[in-house]
Amino acid sequence: MPTLRRRTVLAGTAATAALAALPALEGGTAHAAEPQPQAYRWRNAVIGGTGFVTGALFHPTTPGLAYARTDIGGAYRWDARTARWTPLTDHLGWDDWNLLGVEAMAVDPAHPDRLYLALGTYAQSWAGNGAVLRSDDRGTTWTRTDLTVKLGANEDGRGMGERLLVDPRDSDTLWLGTRHDGLLRSTDRGATWAAAPGFPPAPFASGQGVSLLVAVGRAVYAGWADGDGGASAVGLYRTADGTTWEAVPGQPTGTAARIPVRAAYDRHARELYVTYADAPGPNGQANGSVHKLATADATGTGKWTEVTPVPPGGSDTFGYGGVAVDARRPGTVVVSTNNRWAAVDTLYRTTDGGRTWTSLKDSAVFDVSETPFLKWGGDQPKFGWWIQAVAVDPYDSKHIVYGTGATLYGTRDLVHWAPRIRGLEETSVLQLVSPPVGEAHLLSGSGDIGVLYHERLTASPSRGMATNPVFGSATGLAQAAGRPAYVVRTGWGDHGNGAFSDDGGRTWAPFAAQPSLAHDAPGPIAANADGSVLLWSFVHWDGTRYPAHRSDDNGATWTEISSFPKGATPVADPADPTLFYAYDTDTGTLQASTDSGRSFTARAGGLPAGDSQFQLVAAPGRSGDLWLSVKWNGLYRSTDGGATFARITSCRAAYTLGFGKAAPGAGYPALYLVGSTESITAVHRSDDEAGSWTRINDDRHQWGWTGQAVTGDPRVYGRVYLATNGRGIQYGDPVR
Repeated sequence: MPTLRRRTVLAGTAATAALAALPALEGGTAHAAEPQPQAYRWRNAVIGGTGFVTGALFHPTTPGLAYARTDIGGAYRWDARTARWTPLTDHLGWDDWNLLGVEAMAVDPAHPDRLYLALGTYAQSWAGNGAVLRSDDRGTTWTRTDLTVKLGANEDGRGMGERLLVDPRDSDTLWLGTRHDGLLRSTDRGATWAAAPGFPPAPFASGQGVSLLVAVGRAVYAGWADGDGGASAVGLYRTADGTTWEAVPGQPTGTAARIPVRAAYDRHARELYVTYADAPGPNGQANGSVHKLATADATGTGKWTEVTPVPPGGSDTFGYGGVAVDARRPGTVVVSTNNRWAAVDTLYRTTDGGRTWTSLKDSAVFDVSETPFLKWGGDQPKFGWWIQAVAVDPYDSKHIVYGTGATLYGTRDLVHWAPRIRGLEETSVLQLVSPPVGEAHLLSGSGDIGVLYHERLTASPSRGMATNPVFGSATGLAQAAGRPAYVVRTGWGDHGNGAFSDDGGRTWAPFAAQPSLAHDAPGPIAANADGSVLLWSFVHWDGTRYPAHRSDDNGATWTEISSFPKGATPVADPADPTLFYAYDTDTGTLQASTDSGRSFTARAGGLPAGDSQFQLVAAPGRSGDLWLSVKWNGLYRSTDGGATFARITSCRAAYTLGFGKAAPGAGYPALYLVGSTESITAVHRSDDEAGSWTRINDDRHQWGWTGQAVTGDPRVYGRVYLATNGRGIQYGDPVR
């Protein structure tokens, strides 16, 4: 992921006195009993990867068994029979959103069914503590231990590791390296944890701490990432008895060996390979090296040899990342470069213990037809970037996989490469539109991969990322309600930040012009009902908000609208092209325009304020029918264009709301809600205008935080599309 993504957590303030004075909408029952779930079948709308795969490992003693971890999207198990990844952490719910990031994973060579995960996305003060999951059935079921420390699976250094290890002398003993709390040890298979006795370095709050753990015979080696690279710095420690630790003698020092990133042990040659960089990565690395330690030389202390394939230098700056040994062939090793933007990252492979190396990129032939977005709007895919996860199949020397910032590539012959990504979906989804007509039932806007046109839900979009121009992360996606062929999008890009489509999102053209601040602050956009007027709001990545602009000539010219609340999301009335709305989250006021967006005036006030994530949506096919989701303050509705609002008493908390085809015999669209009617935050459907709700997800399908976007399908009753922050687009259909 080119930028660190985090879910903004805001302690929104409620206008308690004003809320008490607001009327309740008739038909709702205050805090109704938690609805019983309806059976739904949940699947991913296929994109394929799209996020940073931070770790990959093959089980050392079980053919065909492999695992992968991601920075914000959980962990997966490879099913060799179906050639698909199975998600293992979708059961983590709303309150556990911080556990969708996997800091580390470990398997037990002596017990193939055992799997351990260290979870925790952020180590910041606003995030919760980490947890360790342990399984006796390869991740089908879990037992959880909450930690008293924080982990950082989506922070700098997330590609290092593994930081979790089963002790090679005792399967009941586990080791966990933390960023700010030193080395932890468990002697009961992860049920309880305590500081490891005798581990020398002192942790500190802003450091990286323990970067890796690796078994070397019966010894345990631990990487330490907080050294300064000086002549006396120590980056690698070891213990032979689990209690007494020592600095590994003769280890490399200097800038190119400041941080040990990953390590792998060749048990046949009895050599430990370590990759180094001058920064934890995945960004910011400019120097690095590869070294090996002969652990059983004649001196008994071990001999270090530098085996760096290509030293960084000049304009070719980078570090080294992943490393994997071939369990079948002594001296055969694969390492990756990382953060190498000039010459582009590669894998180097040696068959003679590092004396000579071959760049696998130079002969690589890629087939990304299964996930076309990997061309990033160009003619050919890149070999990859952010390569810190590399694995060699212990039962097939030519079967290599490596993770990138967008996918997991694999080969069976060292030449032909393709994504090995089926079932692994890590997109952070930001916008969803389900068109009422046309080939595609879904358009999406996401972090890192812009906008996609999903002509099929079971295959990655054939057009790849929307081009002309290409965006990184999308910031806006809107369709003209009365002219659905007209769609507009906005986002971060270097060659324009806004575009329109006249064919429902299949092809695009950039706006002829854009406001000067669009490049640095592209925000959400709306098109009025007939597509004749656009309103574009502007928000900088740091949260600074700017005046919105209006265009009535398809983006050829733009005019500032000073009366529009800065940074608000514009909402077009779906039936009347002269009407626009915006919710001012600073003041808790609904603003409306009756002159096609030229000016805005205040309507209802005294509503909840203080949280920019509050959402206003308009019911399809109706004028002035507005719904306002204000998180723990509940759900509100206006049927008079925002002049007044009434609270929906059947709903306790509302985070995002969408509409779909009405139930048979119903006269109002089905409502889809991420929120709660009592205590559980879940996905709900209402077929009676929020008079009652049915939970439609279950405890096995929760996906952490899901408060960004939800929409029903206007053509298929019961179908819902749900945006997740790291598990892609989930869509559900009732089980019939």
